[in-house]
Amino acid sequence: MALEWVVLGYAAAAEAVMLLLLTLPGLDPLRKGLLSVTKALLRPFLSIVPFCMFLLLDIYWKYETRPTCNSPGACTPSESLRHQKSIMKSQRNGTLIASALLFYWVLYSVTNLVGRVEELKYRVQKLKDYK
Repeated sequence: MALEWVVLGYAAAAEAVMLLLLTLPGLDPLRKGLLSVTKALLRPFLSIVPFCMFLLLDIYWKYETRPTCNSPGACTPSESLRHQKSIMKSQRNGTLIASALLFYWVLYSVTNLVGRVEELKYRVQKLKDYK
């Protein structure tokens, strides 16, 4: 199961790097190439959404089937520690899922906005050349 979380972490990191490169000022000469690469990668990155839903279901299943340690003598200290570790991992993984989905949504929005800005720049330049 750890490989799935590594893949999701790398995908979220790649989305963050692409987002950073698209929004950094001063990269105007590279922006056209970055925009085309990002647009090409948005469709494969869409597979992150169902993947995150699957991992969210996995977290929910682990939460529903965990042992309960409500009374003080019900669990041994090692079981209690394992239960607390499991809760911490689930919270961390939930945060990773949320960040991957958020990065995808922001990257999609920013890519569309940068594309529209580039198109408008081209139209303005064309109108200036026409006059």
